[in-house]
Amino acid sequence: MPNNCFAEKMVHIRELLPTSESQSTLCDMCTYRGEDSVGTRINSATTYCPECQENLCQTCATAHRKQRMSRDHKLLQIGTEDKPEVLHAQYPPVNCDKHIDETLRIYCNDCQVVICMMCYVKDHNGHKCSDIKEVVDESQKELKKNADNATIGVNRCKQMLVNLNIERKRFNDVILRTELKIRQKANQLKKVIEDHKHSLLCELKSVKNKRNKEIKEVYEKVERHAVAMESFKKYLCEIREKGTSCDIARAASGLHDKSDELLMFDAIQHTLNDIGQAEVTFTSPCFDAHDLEGSVGSLQINVITSGRPFCSVTQ
Repeated sequence: MPNNCFAEKMVHIRELLPTSESQSTLCDMCTYRGEDSVGTRINSATTYCPECQENLCQTCATAHRKQRMSRDHKLLQIGTEDKPEVLHAQYPPVNCDKHIDETLRIYCNDCQVVICMMCYVKDHNGHKCSDIKEVVDESQKELKKNADNATIGVNRCKQMLVNLNIERKRFNDVILRTELKIRQKANQLKKVIEDHKHSLLCELKSVKNKRNKEIKEVYEKVERHAVAMESFKKYLCEIREKGTSCDIARAASGLHDKSDELLMFDAIQHTLNDIGQAEVTFTSPCFDAHDLEGSVGSLQINVITSGRPFCSVTQ
């Protein structure tokens, strides 16, 4: 993969900006010397050399400026308040990856790459090449065109996101309305069932009260007849035990007629026969749980994709 020199510069520039990390950056030269000797003090870095790509403390930066090979290097202050674009302009030209000592200054139109003089001599001398400064304007136009296209793409994506949010809100509103309808329908069915249940229970209670009243009336009638027979029996026993011959003779005929009257159970038996034995039967429609699945309703979902409707139905 080719190196992204611009990205590397931006990373280095970010490290130069005033942050807590930039203040704790150590000097690379002090670190190198500390590896060879014990007890060497490692100072905090104050400057950065873009050409050597090294962090330097104040002492090492002074020595760096005095050396013949590096006296012309531009040192950048760590923790500077300068803007990133100002720092970027102070960076030296980018060197070739293949020929480290050569600066990239030629553009090969055939291969559409930036090369150095050694690359041109070895690999591109038969190609149509130009000075890199001559293609900057055209490259700027191409970059601007790409940036405009990217802007259009970003705006399109934003509009897509807006449309998706609108669709999500609309669909959620549809879901809420549908849920309300389902609940209303279910409540209606519940009310119908509850009303019918109440009607059946009221009817059952009415039948119960009427039947119990009829039974009570017959019960009281039989009970009064039993009391009358018990009193008659007691009277017979007393007159037999305590009455004189005259008393017994005079009462015998009347008591015999009363006895025959009390032993006439036809009316009571007829009443009992009319009461009979009542039965109550509850009959319910035969159905299972599967029959009730569609009693509330069904759902139908339509999704329009690429102009074609997709339909699905759920109970």
